[in-house]
Amino acid sequence: MNLQHACRTVLVTLLVLCSQAAYANSPTVVISAEQPIDSQFQYWEDPDASASLQDVLALPDARWSRQPDGKATLGITSSAYWLRIPVENAADTRLNLVAELGYSQLDDVRFYLLDGRTVTRTLETGDTRPFYPRDVNHPNNLLRFALEPGGTATLMIRVATQGTMVLPLTIWREHEFFESVADEQKLHFFYYGCLSVIILINLAVFLTLREKLYLFYALAIFGYLAFFASIRGFSFQHLYPNAPDLHAHVLMLSMPFLAMFSILFCMEFLKVRQHSPRLRKALIAMLVFEISYFVSVPFMSYNTGIQLASVSALVFFSLLLVAGPIAWAAGVRAGIFFTLAWTPLTIGVLATSGRALGLFPETFFTEYAMQIGSGLEAFILTLALADRLYREREQKIRAQADSLRQEKAHSEAQDRLNDVMSHDPVTGLPNRNRFEWMIDEELRAHPERRYMVGVARITRLKDINRTLGLERSERLLRSIAEHMSALAKQLPMLHTSVDQQGRVERVYQLSGDSFGLLVDVERAGDNFLPLDQALKQLAEPVLLDHLAIEPHPRFGAASYPEHGRKASELIRNAHVGMEMAPHGPFETGFYSRSNDIYDERRLTLMSDLKEALTNGTTELHYQPKMDLRSGQIIGFEALIRWQHPERGWVPPIDFIPLAEKTGVITQLTHWVIDQALSDLRTLQKIQPGLGMAINVSARDLLSAGLEEQFAQSLARHQLEAGHVTVELTETAAMDDPEKGLEALGRLSALGLRISIDDFGAGYSSLSYLKQIPASELKLDRTLVHDIQASDSARVIVETAITMGHTLGYQVVAEGVESGQDAARLKAMGADLLQGFCLCRPQSLTATVDWLEKQRQPEESRDASWSD
Repeated sequence: MNLQHACRTVLVTLLVLCSQAAYANSPTVVISAEQPIDSQFQYWEDPDASASLQDVLALPDARWSRQPDGKATLGITSSAYWLRIPVENAADTRLNLVAELGYSQLDDVRFYLLDGRTVTRTLETGDTRPFYPRDVNHPNNLLRFALEPGGTATLMIRVATQGTMVLPLTIWREHEFFESVADEQKLHFFYYGCLSVIILINLAVFLTLREKLYLFYALAIFGYLAFFASIRGFSFQHLYPNAPDLHAHVLMLSMPFLAMFSILFCMEFLKVRQHSPRLRKALIAMLVFEISYFVSVPFMSYNTGIQLASVSALVFFSLLLVAGPIAWAAGVRAGIFFTLAWTPLTIGVLATSGRALGLFPETFFTEYAMQIGSGLEAFILTLALADRLYREREQKIRAQADSLRQEKAHSEAQDRLNDVMSHDPVTGLPNRNRFEWMIDEELRAHPERRYMVGVARITRLKDINRTLGLERSERLLRSIAEHMSALAKQLPMLHTSVDQQGRVERVYQLSGDSFGLLVDVERAGDNFLPLDQALKQLAEPVLLDHLAIEPHPRFGAASYPEHGRKASELIRNAHVGMEMAPHGPFETGFYSRSNDIYDERRLTLMSDLKEALTNGTTELHYQPKMDLRSGQIIGFEALIRWQHPERGWVPPIDFIPLAEKTGVITQLTHWVIDQALSDLRTLQKIQPGLGMAINVSARDLLSAGLEEQFAQSLARHQLEAGHVTVELTETAAMDDPEKGLEALGRLSALGLRISIDDFGAGYSSLSYLKQIPASELKLDRTLVHDIQASDSARVIVETAITMGHTLGYQVVAEGVESGQDAARLKAMGADLLQGFCLCRPQSLTATVDWLEKQRQPEESRDASWSD
């Protein structure tokens, strides 16, 4: 018995120690209000990449490995890895957090946010999927989530990739993340901007001097730019977000591309043909390999391509590293610069390749070593090229008798380069850089004055280019620019400046089809008629090769200081104002903050709306529709309502247009369909036969899943299709007439009823409307608003009702606010009624109560609408 007791004691002690060890291996990330966040995590390797979330949740803590610094580099592996991060909010306020895997080249990343063992949020991303939608518009893999005070959650992340398994995890407070991203973006902008400037300068020098050395160098630097833009995910984010396969191939293609032109540059720069025959043979062999690799990339798997690129990079950079000293020893001065330039780049490549192969840990140096090295290499070689250019010019000046002429030619080349950098090559007008510099200088000199920045865009230029060709399109653009400059001379209110060559600047070219000017408001006074007349003349057809071409310009304006205090902000707001411009031939759209859909605060509504749809914090309100002949309620219209946790009730006009522009409208409409049909099932239990009207937009109508969503929801809620009406505006139906009719035909074939909403608010084609398989026409509220007070309004409404009946539609009058209006509409022949005179839109619970009251005997209801 003593032996058994001793064994039991030892066993209990071991279990306690194991439990404590497991607990120690499962640390919680405790987040306070201000202390730095310790982004440690645990990870588990799934060798065959087949484990489900439930399998992983069932793992004992002893199976998990701890990564205390939040960064892991696991090399190239076919295994999947699971990360586990328990998180606790120790602050007194709600925390908005961002979980970031700071390596954009991960193929498959799946975030699971758990409350206990319940999954509250799932997000699937990675560079093998289309870039959008994402929680944050950023190349890295990110998840936004929130914790209430004292709240806890567990973040599970599954990661699989064909390339290098690099797992730098960081938990951010949301505002700190965006501040960090902003700082990082500045550095990236500086880096890519420097490379771009170097490329442009060397291309310009190549075009001027016709020396292929500068072309090879520009293309090599372009290869670095493409490589880093791809490996950082920026090209995937901005250029081809819907083509993940293209993203992988661009990354693989960029590596042999930069290698090929680096070798060509090296051979030309170090003059290996004359001084180093053996080195030349080795470089040619490497060049042949890189060309073969470049050609075979489309047929390689990503895993094979990356491994081959990493190994070949070590050979390639090692070869170029020794090329400098060899040329140096042969007496080539450029070998000194090449050695100095290639050494830091080679170190950076070794660090990056070692990180990719899992030999080096994930650190700031291994992450950015190659970028740092390439920046130093570009800077040193640019100095070397400048030194080479200077010495070659010095030798030619000494060798030639016409040294003065050569110097003049060189000076002219520099002037042309400067002119190219500051003027448009087609029109010769000063460009956006000059415009911004001029505005900022003027505002700095006269901050108390009032100015207006105006922009104009030739909207048809792309169509003209495709139709008439580039040469004629450029002639047209020059003609428009000359006309604009001539008109500007007649407007004393326009600000005028003079460049270093004495040229007067009034009109500036902001881009290929956009122009800008600065108006001195105080000089104009209240008389803007000359400017309006000038804009009207710009809208007139332009004669080109006996063709009268309408440029269809659009105009926008922003005022200083109301709409901005620096040039970039004023130009941006003027462009936004241009989008708000009326559709008249020469009307100007003035910027308005209230209508700025690109405002950062309003754009965040979309991520909040997606979260609201996921969390179920949106709701539907219902407004009844009544048959005017029987007085019976025959159905309801579903109307979206959203109460934001911070902004309160958000009007649909604030988020519906943004949802349509960003694509969130599809998710929103699918939610509305399912919720409305679910509620219709509830309402039909009170009054069988009730219908439900659901609004869809033009984007919904042309989306691929609309018909399937209706079919699935009808089947799930066991409803007849004839009880559901699809409402769309007349303008939405006409956005793409052919495809719109096809989509409406499919919905009608499903048994759904079609209603044309807001009839009379747009410009309809009756020949098109009669083709729509609709059964209902809803008069816009603006038509019925004045029928009691205006004879003309009554005539319009009667005509619309008669026309609707002639086309075979039931006519619905919406927006009816009084019983007198209802009685008048009934007398005019309207079939159905909808408006505040029945009741305002209300929640499902209130609608159920209201409907039950309406089922009382007819004598107890208001009979004032009868004839």
